[in-house]
Amino acid sequence: MLTAAIALLTVLAILVRPGRLPEYAFAVAGAAAVVGSGLFGWRGALHAVASGTDVYLFLIGMMLLAEVARREGLFTALAAWAARAARGSADRLFAIVYGIGILTTVFLSNDATAVVLTPAVFATARAAKVPPMPYLFACALIANAASFVLPISNPANLVVYAHAMPPLAAWLAMFLLPSVTAIAATYVALRLTLRRDLAEAAPQSVPAPVLEPAARAAALGIVATGGVLMAASARGLALGLPTLIAGGAVVLLVAALTRRSPLPILRDISWGVLPLVAGLFVLVEAVFATGLADRAVALLHHWAAVAPARAAFGTGALFGLVSNVINNLPVGLVAATAARTGDLAPHVTAAMLIGVDLGPNLSVTGSLATILWLVALRREGLHVSAASFLRVGVAVMPPALVLALVALAFGG
Repeated sequence: MLTAAIALLTVLAILVRPGRLPEYAFAVAGAAAVVGSGLFGWRGALHAVASGTDVYLFLIGMMLLAEVARREGLFTALAAWAARAARGSADRLFAIVYGIGILTTVFLSNDATAVVLTPAVFATARAAKVPPMPYLFACALIANAASFVLPISNPANLVVYAHAMPPLAAWLAMFLLPSVTAIAATYVALRLTLRRDLAEAAPQSVPAPVLEPAARAAALGIVATGGVLMAASARGLALGLPTLIAGGAVVLLVAALTRRSPLPILRDISWGVLPLVAGLFVLVEAVFATGLADRAVALLHHWAAVAPARAAFGTGALFGLVSNVINNLPVGLVAATAARTGDLAPHVTAAMLIGVDLGPNLSVTGSLATILWLVALRREGLHVSAASFLRVGVAVMPPALVLALVALAFGG
């Protein structure tokens, strides 16, 4: 119980951030507490940290791509192009921003949408003299709604399927219909929820974006990376190392074109994400070592054996809700353990992943991407309360999650 209490307090501290300390400080402190107090052995802690190697490599590669694209103005140009293509229509601008968010999430991960696209959309909304929040909410919610189109769309996907990542063809057969359903349902519900805000002002003209050669190179590098990762996924290979190599190659290419040092890119990456993830890995493994989580996993396996159809739907809904209480990364680690320690039906594991990926659209506490979205807004002087996010999330997430799970039942 003491181990579980430390883990819960750590997650709460990460979400609340007392003293405005960085999130990773609490994750590392929580991991150190369970090891230093003798509740969890240091060998087990090292094994837990090492188990996330593929996730760390994936995150570093994606952060490299996102940062070089940000520095070269690629996303700012895309957002400006969206404002011009809207031709004075707020509805059209909303749809275009949503579409760009889909592409960014699918091929660069939901964290890139939160970190890089959000500031660009805010700057464009300000230049176009429209209320920014509808378009910023589009960034936040599509970052989760489109995050299970491909294995690379969300680091949580690598966590849940750490035991055996399905080949790309099998992934698409399982998740394509639920993904399309989630994206469409989220769009419709979000558009209806924010209709009054969108009606306040029409976007004004903004200067035509100019893409420098380095920005074009970054764009081509991102496209090439997507191709490499899809090929690796099709072969069932781990995605971390290819992502890191591709990200590093794009950074070096842009540095050569601009004749600038790549060191500033490395300096500005959010390296704190890595100890945050590692600390959470240790805490979840420590909880499993107590046997508490094993009981929950055993109940899940029993339920899946007795009533597989109801188990898939119920588990997806439950994991989606719990993700908003303790964040979806620890819940994803629980799902990974459940999938690894027994012969769960593929659609039950798939339902868990949909809950882990899509469920966080309910609240600001749900996912790392949403937390990063809040950080990006704070840098721009905007503050979104938990209550205001919840008002939008409660109208958008439940129907999208239910429809995605229904689509899984029909498609999977």
